[in-house]
Amino acid sequence: MPLRKDDPKSVGGYRLLDRLGAGGMGAVYRGRSRTGREVAVKVVHAQYAEDPVFRTRFRQEIAAVRKVSGVFTAPVVDADPDAGRPWMATQYVPGLSLAARIRDEGALNRTELRRLALGLVEALRDIHRAGVVHRDLKPANVLMADDGPRVIDFGISRAVENHNTLTETGQMIGTPPFMSPEQLTDARSVGPASDVFSLGALIVFAATGRGPFDADSPYLTAYQVVHHAPALDDVPDPLRPVLERCLPRTPGSGPNRAPSRPSSWPRFRRPVTRRRPRSGCAPTIWPWCGPGPPEPLTTASAPTPRPHSSRPPAAGAVPAGCGPCPGPPSRWPSG
Repeated sequence: MPLRKDDPKSVGGYRLLDRLGAGGMGAVYRGRSRTGREVAVKVVHAQYAEDPVFRTRFRQEIAAVRKVSGVFTAPVVDADPDAGRPWMATQYVPGLSLAARIRDEGALNRTELRRLALGLVEALRDIHRAGVVHRDLKPANVLMADDGPRVIDFGISRAVENHNTLTETGQMIGTPPFMSPEQLTDARSVGPASDVFSLGALIVFAATGRGPFDADSPYLTAYQVVHHAPALDDVPDPLRPVLERCLPRTPGSGPNRAPSRPSSWPRFRRPVTRRRPRSGCAPTIWPWCGPGPPEPLTTASAPTPRPHSSRPPAAGAVPAGCGPCPGPPSRWPSG
């Protein structure tokens, strides 16, 4: 969207081209450096610039993003938390947020869903390896780039070992449909398991267009998160065991890291062409009749194939080297 009259024209040497979005704490612009590099510039609203607690939180966000590096996050390019209006520039990622994608086109198909989930699992792994808890993983903070999702906005993240919180009494920080029970009951106990809970809620939303704890108000939603099991009725059957593990009812009892490979998800494999052995010669590849990975035969263990003959075999005869299927596909030695 175009810049507004009260928007700055440049920040920190970056010329602002248009407005990407805005939230309660600041606005985000698409900017360009003097060398032509495009960045996303987050600028704090003027009314928060004089708030020392907010400045501390903004410094914390910059430090958190700088600690994290990975394919599925947007790295910091530049920042100035001490400016009149603090700002931070990150890599510009063209693409809609997951929230906008679901709003415009509905739930993701299975292929899109698997790609999203595996990208987010890797992003969380990188975030947690850096000793950071995101604490606000939600559809608006996931960008759908052509080469995979990107996790953005570390505004309320904190170091895992830092159990102090900047949250004021009575102030809830997070987005209820995607918050974990421990975020709502004891913010100081929030750890990596909280992000995994949010990941589960986000995947349910991407698969169905609805969150697993949706209710008529944020307060009812928060109550559902703490006291009710997630609604997974519309989730494809193969996904439910993975999501049930991510969304436990007991605070903090979920896994401390995202599943490295959601193995119960449906797999989309390219069809395998199976060739039948020709009469009078050994097969090049046997059909796979049993479980397990392909196991190449050694010269010692492989039967010696008979040279190819143009004469058809006698009725009922089995060519040398042929016979019952030995199990896994096996390549025969040449020569």
